[in-house]
Amino acid sequence: MLSSVAFLVAVGFGVIAPAIPLFARSFGVSQAAAGAVISIFAAARFSSGLLCGKMVNSFGERKVLATGLFMVGISSIAAGLADTYLQLIIFRSAGGLGSAMFTVASTSLLLGVVSDDQRGRAQSLYQGGFLFGGITGPLFGGILCAISLRAPFFVYAGGVIAGGIVTLIFLHKSEFESTHGSSAAFEQTTIREAIRMHPYQVAVLCSIGTGWAVFGMRNSLIPLFVTEGLGRGPAAIGAGMAAATLMQGLILLPAGRFVDKQGRRKALLIGISVTILGVFVFAFFESFPLFLVGMGISGIGGAFLGSAPAALVGDIIRGRGGKVVALWQMGSDFGMIVGPITLGFIADHASYKVAFLTAALIFLPALIRTINLPETRKSHLPAIYEP
Repeated sequence: MLSSVAFLVAVGFGVIAPAIPLFARSFGVSQAAAGAVISIFAAARFSSGLLCGKMVNSFGERKVLATGLFMVGISSIAAGLADTYLQLIIFRSAGGLGSAMFTVASTSLLLGVVSDDQRGRAQSLYQGGFLFGGITGPLFGGILCAISLRAPFFVYAGGVIAGGIVTLIFLHKSEFESTHGSSAAFEQTTIREAIRMHPYQVAVLCSIGTGWAVFGMRNSLIPLFVTEGLGRGPAAIGAGMAAATLMQGLILLPAGRFVDKQGRRKALLIGISVTILGVFVFAFFESFPLFLVGMGISGIGGAFLGSAPAALVGDIIRGRGGKVVALWQMGSDFGMIVGPITLGFIADHASYKVAFLTAALIFLPALIRTINLPETRKSHLPAIYEP
């Protein structure tokens, strides 16, 4: 059910993505102001992460999850009806808060109710919902934009509200207490405890690296590199994104199985190393065929990084871990906010090669800390694991 909800949300976001800057520009604002509409959503997600974690601990996953989805849906309808740029900014900020509520609550629920010997596969399936929804959405987004710049906002609202209804109807028996008992909900891992744990430190470092050097770089630096560095057009950008998405989709479930069977450490070493290798291809080869190879390699690395760090977080949580999950996810949001700006600055003042090498360097702390990562799967330990 969570994978279905993820699919609905991702379809809606894919539909709305191309419309946001165009709709903002229709109010006569600058390109920077149009970009701010996108940034404000991410900033609202980041700044409200810990609050959402506290809400999960206090009210339960399902209530926060459904409320967040309905908030995103209502704010999207309001954004589609906005008459001014200021209204659009305000409504997208509210949508960012709802998005943070959804992601923290859904991940907390998934990690809390799934046993550690299936956690990698469950996270891969959940990520698959986002991945394939993200593929489907843009196919319709461009068509809707041609009809009306407001239409995608209403379609997006319909998708996330449908996800909220699915949550209320089909997940009513999937609360944390249903699996662990009501008393377990009050035995919570604090952030102070979590940040002292080696596995959690690795998970947070991977989250920052993924947000910065995978999502942030892919959405900002890669399109510019293709058009300015390789001299190709928008179709080439789409081909590269398709290569990364295709390889990630093919490897997602095998990667999740590897995480569960072979352990988090081996999976992380593969994910980080392969991702760095893909970035090196961009840095050292200015060739379009090799660019596609590099995108495919980065997709493979993304498949492992999409499940192994989440499994680590689930392994170390005791009781409800809304705040712990929230802080870990905030690492990715931080990377996506700061990464594009930093990498763009480096590319402007140095070169694309230096920018790519900097992106690879971001993963170095995670790689070093992963080398001596202890086993965290309780089902594979002779005694209770104490991080």
